[in-house]
Amino acid sequence: QVHLVESGGGSVQPGGSLRLSCAASGFTCSRYPMSWYRQAPGKERELVASISSLGVTTNYLDSKKGRFTISRDNAKNTMYLQMNSLKPEDTAVYYCNALNSWGQGTRVTVSS
Repeated sequence: QVHLVESGGGSVQPGGSLRLSCAASGFTCSRYPMSWYRQAPGKERELVASISSLGVTTNYLDSKKGRFTISRDNAKNTMYLQMNSLKPEDTAVYYCNALNSWGQGTRVTVSS
């Protein structure tokens, strides 16, 4: 059974940074791509970034490219999202996705 647990969210000021983690279990992590999504208040869930099974290929929603970096450590069954230069519009609940399963999400609030 796929189990995903996000962590690392919190409250930061504009321009700040956070690193989100997604700990995966119940499947062989290195065989599957994984993704980060987010859902802002009153908006639909949207894809933020995805990464191939071995971490060779990454894709980003255009507006996130350059500020966000997705990575993974398959030895630790963990995926990361480094977020820099955060903006108020980045405020959302961030979710990890793999094999069509979701974690519970971690909340990110960017506010002065």
